[in-house]
Amino acid sequence: MGKGKNRGGNRHLHKPQLADMVVGYFTQHTGEIVDVRNLFRALGLNTHPAKLLCMDVLDDLVMQDFIREREPLRYERTGQPTARERREQEAEERRQALMQKTYVGRVNVRKDFAFLLNEDRDLKSDIFIPKNQLRGAVTGDKVIARIIDWPEGSKNPVGRVTEVLGKCGDNETEMHAILAEFNLPYTYPKNVEEAANHIPADITPADIAGREDFRDRLTFTIDPRDAKDFDDALSYRVIPAAGGNNLYEIGVHIADVSHYVTEGSVIDKEAMRRGTSVYLVDRTVPMLPERLCNYICSLRPDEDKLCYSVIFEMNDKAEVKRWHLAHTIIRSDRRFAYEDVQAMFDGEPSQNPPTAGLETALNTLNRLAKLMRERRFQKGAVDFDRPEVCFDLDEKGHPTGTYIKEAKDANKLIEEFMLLANRTVAESIGRVPKGKKAKVLPYRIHEQPDQDKLMNLSAFVSKFGRKLKATGTKAEISKNLNRLLHDVQGSKEQNLVEMVALRAMMKAKYSTVNIGHYGLAFDYYTHFTSPIRRYPDLMVHRLLTRYAEGGRSASPDKYEALCELSSENEQTAALAERASIKYKQVEFMADKVGQAFDGTISGVTEFGLYVELNDSHCEGMIPLRDLDDDYYEFDERNYQLWGKRRHHRYTLGDAIRVRVARANLDKKQLDFAIDDER
Repeated sequence: MGKGKNRGGNRHLHKPQLADMVVGYFTQHTGEIVDVRNLFRALGLNTHPAKLLCMDVLDDLVMQDFIREREPLRYERTGQPTARERREQEAEERRQALMQKTYVGRVNVRKDFAFLLNEDRDLKSDIFIPKNQLRGAVTGDKVIARIIDWPEGSKNPVGRVTEVLGKCGDNETEMHAILAEFNLPYTYPKNVEEAANHIPADITPADIAGREDFRDRLTFTIDPRDAKDFDDALSYRVIPAAGGNNLYEIGVHIADVSHYVTEGSVIDKEAMRRGTSVYLVDRTVPMLPERLCNYICSLRPDEDKLCYSVIFEMNDKAEVKRWHLAHTIIRSDRRFAYEDVQAMFDGEPSQNPPTAGLETALNTLNRLAKLMRERRFQKGAVDFDRPEVCFDLDEKGHPTGTYIKEAKDANKLIEEFMLLANRTVAESIGRVPKGKKAKVLPYRIHEQPDQDKLMNLSAFVSKFGRKLKATGTKAEISKNLNRLLHDVQGSKEQNLVEMVALRAMMKAKYSTVNIGHYGLAFDYYTHFTSPIRRYPDLMVHRLLTRYAEGGRSASPDKYEALCELSSENEQTAALAERASIKYKQVEFMADKVGQAFDGTISGVTEFGLYVELNDSHCEGMIPLRDLDDDYYEFDERNYQLWGKRRHHRYTLGDAIRVRVARANLDKKQLDFAIDDER
């Protein structure tokens, strides 16, 4: 045979093919040291190019940590997968994860089969549903489904319906679908309801034993008009002092949920799993069963209630002279809505006017709250009071209008005393003498703003002639932010600057590792005041009781895991709440397709422009594909899209005239188009 002839048939051997052969050989000889000459011989590599190609493959496999070179030209398998095996494994893990989720969507039933028109962004395909897996669902029903199989090479997974929610477009169906989309429950397990129903509502002498009795104090609650779970109350009395330097005894009384919900019980496990109450546009999905949250624990007027209370003695300058923590029994004299108290502060007529004694108490507390609030901002708290968009709903839950809800003095009165209670109990555990270790407590922590985002914000506001010094101490940066937010009040760029500033802030979360709360300018802060609707508050109540009784510090690992779970649950609940708002916005605009409205660009992305309408505050998107008068590029630093040919710019905060192009309720998607008719 002539020189150079490919006797082994290696002439057309390609690298991927050879890589498979080498991987296969090492897999068969796991645990052995393979001499490269034996590998050439075993694979029939008898030409110089084939051997060079094999050495190239071996180098790749060493880089991938699939094999290691023990000695020159002698290799062994490491036990690690190849890059391709890792990719295949990751793909399989993704498929497995998509089999474990639940999916919500509309069913389309054909003659012999059906499809779930999937709304989940993680799964790009619709789900094939055999007819015997429909559970009675018909075309137009919204259902929950799971994937039961995904045949090799098939575009569509196979699934089964686990629950039929109802007809698409029905309010009850759509709200339940939003909860299901985020894996949030909308009913209580039967055993949890039964356990709640067996909790006695009567307060016995044994329940009162050892508690401080505040039933003779002037006490009241202030909550939203439609609230049913009153988890905090304030009590008030004057403590006379010589020389007229009276003190005020102010009790912050919190429902003693831990008295009724014992750790490890079925109710506790369900509350831990939920983590928080969820507030959709038209309903509250409570963390605790209704018997507890709206009846037994709720601080309803003219009923004796068990509380965990922080009792403050304050002077006329809102300075705390003494305080103590106590389990108490109270009796609320009056239940106020925020609107009632605000009307009194504003000197307007009210349907529920307070008595003279209550009016004096409310005015005094309001004055003290304002002093505390002023001091808090002087110390560097950030003022991010943004108005909230709400909906007027008819009897079927259909939105008939929108309105703005702002926090006024009545809201801020309650807020300041709750902040004071939360900070005080956090300090009582976290602030210890030097050299001592603090006991475990779940803190509410908030990191400093991202420095790069602050620098971007500073550069951005300079275009409006505004200044923000983005360096300095925490307090200095906070004061600079507050000055900026105050200066833009009433300006055309107010909403824009507030949005960009908010995006520079980190998200608050729970942790046993205290770093303080930047936004509130507190070194120590926790959540103590809402155990009916937040699981961390219930944890804090239990630990405070344990430590007051001389108990040892709790497990940091256990409570850090619970903090992480609570933070995750909080974020999930917030996503569901936003989804319900988005659905109602699309529903409200659905009969206005083709109509034109004035708006403001509220977001700029590589996909298009978000626009908030000035009147209704509904937000929709102008997709980038619909901006067809130029080729637009996304300038992330300057929050704008700019045209390469005509140089037109769309910038965050710009006024814009749009018309409603599409309103897709299934996708909760509102699309706008530029209105060219003006």
